[in-house]
Amino acid sequence: MGITIYLFVLLGKWLDSNYNDGDKLYVIIMTLLGVAISLYAVLKQVNRIKY
Repeated sequence: MGITIYLFVLLGKWLDSNYNDGDKLYVIIMTLLGVAISLYAVLKQVNRIKY
């Protein structure tokens, strides 16, 4: 989960440095997307666990 979020933050930083004027728009968007994808993956794994 942490690795996914970290990679999306790095992607956001790279996008900001190449395509943005110093704003942190892509970092914010990519971080939220990374959190959403990580939560989705964790919830799918939890639902597969049988008691």
